[in-house]
Order: sequence, then C-alpha cells, then structure tokens
Amino acid sequence: MDAPLWTDAYAPTVEELPQPDVREYLASAAAEPINLVLYGPPGCGKTAAVRALAREAHDDPENDLVEINVADFFGRTKTEIKNDPRFKSFLVGRSRMSKGAMINHVLKESAAYSPVSGTYKTILLDNAEAIREDFQQALRRVMERYHRTTQFVVATRQPTKLIPPLKSRCFPVPMRAPTTDETVTVLRRIVEAEDVTYEEDGLEYVAGYADGNLRKAIHGAQTTHETEGEVTMQAAYETLQTVGVADRVREMLDDAESGSFTDARKTLDDLLVTEGLSGGEVLSEVLRVGRSRYDGADLAELHRLAGDVDLDLAQGTSDRIHLSHLLAELGA
Repeated sequence: MDAPLWTDAYAPTVEELPQPDVREYLASAAAEPINLVLYGPPGCGKTAAVRALAREAHDDPENDLVEINVADFFGRTKTEIKNDPRFKSFLVGRSRMSKGAMINHVLKESAAYSPVSGTYKTILLDNAEAIREDFQQALRRVMERYHRTTQFVVATRQPTKLIPPLKSRCFPVPMRAPTTDETVTVLRRIVEAEDVTYEEDGLEYVAGYADGNLRKAIHGAQTTHETEGEVTMQAAYETLQTVGVADRVREMLDDAESGSFTDARKTLDDLLVTEGLSGGEVLSEVLRVGRSRYDGADLAELHRLAGDVDLDLAQGTSDRIHLSHLLAELGA
C-alpha cells in the first residue's frame, strides 16, 4: 500500500480498544504504573494497546516508550544488532561482546536512562515467548533494579513460556481476539473518519475474513477501499478473494535462493506484520508455491524443513525466527 497504513493513522486510544476488560486494566496501569504481561493471539492488539497506554501515561510518549521486539535480538546477528540505529549508541566500542552480553547491555541501558517526562518510562518487550530462560533471568534482575523509574510490559502469545519469577513481577492482562461486532465497530470508526463509502455487511464481511485478527481486518478494509473505492460486501468479496500472498512468497523465495537474505526477510516481515498473517499461514503458502516450483529431492527437502518449522510454531516460539531459518536453508 502506498497510502499511510490505517493501523498507524488510526492507532487507538485506551478508550478505543475493542476489549472492555483490557480498557479497564490499562486505565488503571496508566494511573498507577505497574509491570504487565499482555498475552493473546496474533493480531488481537497487544502492541497497539501498549502504545495507547504510553500515550495515556506519558507527556512525551515518543521518547518515554521503548519498544524492543525480541526478534530484533534473537533472530539477528551481532553485526545487525550493533548497526541497528536504536541500539548503536549503547554498543559503541563493545564489538568484542558476545551476543548475549550485547542483549543484556542494551536492556540495562534502555532501563537505566532517565525518563524524558514524568517520573517513569515504559519498556515494551514484544514477542517475548522467544526469550531464552537465561535471558529471562537477566531481565528479571533488570526489572528489580530499575522498578522505580521503569514500567516493563511483556507482550506474548505464550505466557507459559515465561519463567515464574518473571511472571510474578507482572500483572497479567489477557487479551482475547475481538469479536466480529467489536471488529466492525473499529472498522466503522476508521472508514467514517476516512469518509469512505461503506455498507454494514461489507464491514461484517471484512471482519469475518480477518477471523479475530484486528490488524488483518484493518488492512483488509484499506485494501478493499484502495482497490474498489468503497467497502461494500461485493467490493470486499472481490478484493479479498483475489488478493493473495502467492506473488510475495514467490518473490521471497527468489531472494532467498539468490542469497539476498535481507530482502527475503523484509518480505517475510511484511507478510507477518503488514499483511497480518500468522506463521502457519505463511508456511502453508510457502508449501503451496513450493509444490509448483520444486520437484524430486528439492521438494522433499522443503517438506522436511517445513515440518521442523511447523513443530516450532506449534510450540509457540517466534514465527519470524523459524521462518527466517527456513529461508536461510533454502538459500543454502
């Protein structure tokens, strides 16, 4: 999409979050900061909820909310971490550090600096199910040391992957997938703000297509509007039935096979984040495209790799990390 994403342009306030119980929890956390664990399925709005909390709690949320996607660490090389502009200043002159020491240092430095406004800042650790147990222990110590000036929010799909000492220091906030009616309410707010022609059954179709994934629903509505000029039942049906990811997957596989791993992973990120697909959905599409692309031993190897990734996805580890591993293996 060339236009600004509606997910960014219409980021919700705490009051606009679709889940009533989450609104209540976060309103309390804004008034009296406590550490939180937000857990729920992909696309239910965990990251958007934390950003809404930061805008409510901080006079300068741009600087007093620090977002760290765990995949930024555990799915990257030392060089990539060191050259990331968000972390580069923390790691000047520390090239001899191990990757683990780099991660611990960035966490400590992020927690240590003073808030720009108010008395505390918020650190979001997203996709936390991918954090190894030893790093969770290190995180627990950081949380204990800086609890007076830092609110930690851990977002995950799999709270069972977190160690008990970490969970015990956070208030749990379950985030269920929004219902169809709740999703329609969010879509209606956005299309009316955009002055888009729409019909209720069109919004309901998009909400059903997204199946509880709010990010996917918003992207679906925007794609329908940009393609057909309106969000009606017919427009949504024609757009969302024909808009697929096969071309993006083919492009991703082309890049992986040619050794352009950075480009392949960027496409993967687009599929997981921008398009709102789950890891399982991307893997299924890779297999579907692969069956028309490979044969013999190559196809058998693809199925073997996909089986390993499918097991990892089922166990709740990072979609991005394991699908990136699949791309690297295909490149090799």
